[in-house]
Amino acid sequence: MQTDPTPSPADKLAPAGQAASVGAPGANGANGANGTNAASKGPRRADLPFMLTHPLHILSLGFGSGLSRLAPGTAGTLFAWAAFEVLSRYFTVLDWGLLIIVGFLAGIGITGFTAKALRNEDPSAIVWDEIVAFWLVLLMITPIGFTGKLWAFIVFRFFDMVKPPPIRYFERCFKGGFGIMLDDLIAAFFTLLVIALWRMSV
Repeated sequence: MQTDPTPSPADKLAPAGQAASVGAPGANGANGANGTNAASKGPRRADLPFMLTHPLHILSLGFGSGLSRLAPGTAGTLFAWAAFEVLSRYFTVLDWGLLIIVGFLAGIGITGFTAKALRNEDPSAIVWDEIVAFWLVLLMITPIGFTGKLWAFIVFRFFDMVKPPPIRYFERCFKGGFGIMLDDLIAAFFTLLVIALWRMSV
């Protein structure tokens, strides 16, 4: 008759080790859940469904121009140019001045609201700052022909993308909606300065 062998010390320790190994997946699962939660708090993608969740997002994203996957800032500036050409048929200089002032002041809250929703300090999809700033450039150089507006567009995009000093300095100093709006306003100022110097030299 076969008798059961006497359990060795290693055999006695096996259940405890197995229990620990069984508990390990649970711990890993908890870590995985925490990782998933952390990832869900990262920057949110700006897309059409997001834009349509709130009217202010429509303004911040330039009525969809900021959703461009290729150079959204350039797309937003082109939208500003097109909108200026259309609205100038109905707006006076005073109307434009009021729109730009209100657009800048309201833009501080509007862009800050959208940036917070996107969980990003300065999302590239937010182009309301480019729109208002380029409206200011076009208003200040009008009347001017297509070629002049094209050069204004190129110079403005250069300052907005490259952000030479002191533009980048102000971008780092000021955060939130004010910071988003301010750096493009400074880019507009430098654009107008370049245009004024060019006009003086010819």
